[in-house]
Amino acid sequence: MHVLVMTVVHHPEDARILHRQIRALVDAGHEVTYAAPYSARGVVPRSWVNGVDLPRAAERRRMTAVRAARKVFKSMRGKVDMALIHDPELLFAVAGVRNRPTVVWDVHEDTPATLSLKPWLPAFLRPPTRFVARMLESWAERNFHLLLAETAYAGRFRQAHLVVPNETWVPDTVSPPGDDRVVYLGWLSEARGVREAIEVGRLLRPHRVVVELIGYADPQSRRMLAAAVEEGALEWRDFMPNDEALKRLDGALAGLSLLHDEPNYRHSMPTKIVEYMAHGIPVITTPSPRAVELIERYRSGVVVPWSDPQAVAKAVLALRDNTEERRNAGARGYAAARGNHHWPNSARRFVSQLEAWNGVKP
Repeated sequence: MHVLVMTVVHHPEDARILHRQIRALVDAGHEVTYAAPYSARGVVPRSWVNGVDLPRAAERRRMTAVRAARKVFKSMRGKVDMALIHDPELLFAVAGVRNRPTVVWDVHEDTPATLSLKPWLPAFLRPPTRFVARMLESWAERNFHLLLAETAYAGRFRQAHLVVPNETWVPDTVSPPGDDRVVYLGWLSEARGVREAIEVGRLLRPHRVVVELIGYADPQSRRMLAAAVEEGALEWRDFMPNDEALKRLDGALAGLSLLHDEPNYRHSMPTKIVEYMAHGIPVITTPSPRAVELIERYRSGVVVPWSDPQAVAKAVLALRDNTEERRNAGARGYAAARGNHHWPNSARRFVSQLEAWNGVKP
C-alpha cells in the first residue's frame, strides 16, 4: 500500500504524524510519501519516506499552502492508494478532485474550540468561523474516513470512528529521576503556560534547580523566552525532533504540564504527561480533567492550581527533598505508561484500519 501523508500546519517532525503513524506504516512494509513544510521549518525528510516540500500555513496565510497541497494531491492521485491528511485546511485541498484515492482525515483537536487560542483571528469572526468549522466537520464525515485523537471528540460526530490516541514509545528501561532539573516538552505559548514556566525558573534558580524548556514557541513567547534565557531564569532548547527531545527527559526531577483552562484542553489528554511517565519522571500538572484523571489513577505526580508558579515551585522542591516519593511516583508512572499507553499497542490497530480501508471509498 502506498500512502500519501500531508500536513501544512504541523512540523514535519511532528511526533504523532512522523514518529508514530508514518513509522508504523513503514514498519508494516508500506510505502509513504510525506508532503510537509520542510523548507519552511528548516528540516529535511527522513530517509525512510519520500519527501515532498509544501509551504507552511500560518495565521491568516493559508491558501497558498492549501493550493500547493491540492496540486500535489492531484499529481499523486494515480500513484497512491490512500491519502492521510492531518489539517482541517487540507479538506479543501482534496474536495472535488475526481478519481481521488481513499481519503482519511486524522482529527487532532477540537477544531471549533481551538479558535479561542488563535490571536490572529479577530474576536468578532470567531462565532461565524466556529459555525463554519462545525459544518466542515459534518461534511468531512459524510465524504471521508475519520480517525480521532481523543475519545472526547466522538460527540462531535454522528458515526463511530476509530480513536488513535496520542500514546508514545515507552523505553524498555529508564533511569531514576534526578534532583536538579525540571523539564517541559512541547509547543510553547501563553495558553500552555510559558509565563508560569519562566516564573518557576526564577523561583527555583536560588535552589539550584534548572528549568529546561524544549519546544517551538509562538512569536509572542519567543520574545519572552529570549529575555528569560538572557536573564538566566531558565534554559530553552527550541524545537528538537521528537526522538531526540525524549532523551532529554531521562533523569529529570519532574516534567511540567502547565496548560491553562481553555476549551480545547478540557477533554484532551496532554501527550507530554504520558511522555513524562514513559521516561520514569514525576508529573506536575495543572488540573485539566484528563490530566487529573491520569495523575490520580496512577499516583504519578502532583496537581497544582491554575496559573500558580509558587505552587509549582513548591511541588518541585517537595519532590526534590523526598527521594523515595520522587522515585516511586516515577516508577508508578512508567509502569502505567508501559502497560496502558505504549504506542505499538495502538499502532497495530491504526495500520489495520488503514489496510481495511485501502481501496474502499466512502
